[in-house]
Amino acid sequence: MASNKLSDTSQGNTPSKTGDTNGMRPVDIYFAKYAESHQNKTNEVFHFICIPLIVFSIVGLVWSIPFPYLKFLGTYNGVFNWASFLIALSIYYYLKLSPVLSYLMLFMLFGFSYGIIGLEQWHKNGGPALWLVCLVLFIVAWVGQFIGHKIEGKKPSFLDDIKFLLIGPIYLLHLVLKKLSVKY
Repeated sequence: MASNKLSDTSQGNTPSKTGDTNGMRPVDIYFAKYAESHQNKTNEVFHFICIPLIVFSIVGLVWSIPFPYLKFLGTYNGVFNWASFLIALSIYYYLKLSPVLSYLMLFMLFGFSYGIIGLEQWHKNGGPALWLVCLVLFIVAWVGQFIGHKIEGKKPSFLDDIKFLLIGPIYLLHLVLKKLSVKY
């Protein structure tokens, strides 16, 4: 019965659309499906390094898109940008799946935002542009992801369902919480 539910998610259906979740929360069904192609310890290490780098680089790339100057934002003009919308939408999605994981993800994204502001400051002091640093990180991290999956011998989950691009980051947080015996 569980395999039917898991295969439904790989066909693009959300667990809530299937109606038969056998008491499992949608987030747990997504994690079970995601775990199927993430069993190898080396691949897991690659994911723990590369997924945060991918998230950081995506936020940084979106942050780099010019945002109109809005006078009413005052001193927050440099902080409120297109990435703010991306962060808000992703946190809303995570909140629907698991409030605890969404709060942890928000905390992590605040840390990433701090790092991005640091990269902007570095650029002002003569360093490379934010978009360039993030593009290099993005490419290197995806190469690492595909190396991990080559070692695993299984294709990435997002090739079956694009939602798994969003599930990956909270899957890692879930593994950490599981190690700490914290319910999510």
